[in-house]
Amino acid sequence: MKLLKTRNIACSIILAVSLVMGSFYPVDAKAASRIKDIVSFEGVRDNVLVGYGLVVGLNGTGDSLTNVPFTARSLVSMLERLGVNTTADLSTMKTKNVAAVMVTATLPPFSAQGSKVDVVVSAMGDAKSLQGGTLLVTTLQGADGEIYALAQGTVVSGVTASGQSGSSITKGVPTSGRISSGAIVEREVDFNLSALSSTKLSLRNPDFTTAKRIAEAINTYEKAVIAYPLDSGTVIVSLDYNKRSDIVGFMNSIEQLTVVPDDIARVIIDEAAGVIVMGEDVRISTVAVAQGNLTIKISETQEVSQPEPFSRGGNTEVITHSDISIDDSSESRMTVLKSGVSLQTLVENLNALGVSPRDMMQILQSIKAAGALQADLEVI
Repeated sequence: MKLLKTRNIACSIILAVSLVMGSFYPVDAKAASRIKDIVSFEGVRDNVLVGYGLVVGLNGTGDSLTNVPFTARSLVSMLERLGVNTTADLSTMKTKNVAAVMVTATLPPFSAQGSKVDVVVSAMGDAKSLQGGTLLVTTLQGADGEIYALAQGTVVSGVTASGQSGSSITKGVPTSGRISSGAIVEREVDFNLSALSSTKLSLRNPDFTTAKRIAEAINTYEKAVIAYPLDSGTVIVSLDYNKRSDIVGFMNSIEQLTVVPDDIARVIIDEAAGVIVMGEDVRISTVAVAQGNLTIKISETQEVSQPEPFSRGGNTEVITHSDISIDDSSESRMTVLKSGVSLQTLVENLNALGVSPRDMMQILQSIKAAGALQADLEVI
């Protein structure tokens, strides 16, 4: 009796724990996304950098100085800065171990002075390959013209090889390469997040419903109205003194909140690649669809006609026989799609007709033209 009572108490505890855990994991939890994955915080952004430099040490795959004069001028200017006085005529310079390049990099937010970032090096002239070359010290500037980083290092790029018979093989892009941790940050971007009285959350996919849900999730968590949607792409969050004093902890709490993002029904068609992408909320009105093609196939065979042996006046001639066949797709069927049909039903009905992806593109565009497709149709 005591054992039975103990079991009943254990079952009650398990049931209570299950109900409590169920309250933390709603049915649609899989559809929810963290706020940090669907918004960008004001001021927390990358900055692009660009610079012009020279890559040296190439194995005869650099620029032809006679064809690319700016490479020759840059080479002479660099030598003079290093104290090498050169009076050579640019037209007489024959080296092919130097290439003029553009250097680009992305400066992450809050990058500290002395930290390193990757750089991308791209040839500007007629260089054949940058593999194995060394980028000389190059200043990287921002949009404001200030220098934020210095780049230098060995370029790793694609490989190309060719034989004496003219055959060649190329792997990757030999005229573009990368230097891992090739730039040192010399100047920090001045931005003090804790000095803001409010911050803006920018939605990566603007939507009024999603913006409202984000504001509601933040207000529910804070148990106060501190967030409100400004428009479909922006949510403003007020920051009082307590939050600014621990801005990192507050941002961490906000970005971990989950919401269910909403979006408009959209159908994307990539005709070049033959790809169709349809959203979950795509619906169509009642419409009849038939898929059929008229195919005419003409095949020709040639035969040789020769005269009889020892005959006079006969000639050997080539005779062409034509065979024409017509396929009117008489076995094709028409299907009726009822109003409000979902994406799955639409695809199942089109597949039942034996529709190929190419034909499905034409059918979807025709349904949209008929006004029966309740979604945005975008052809790229």
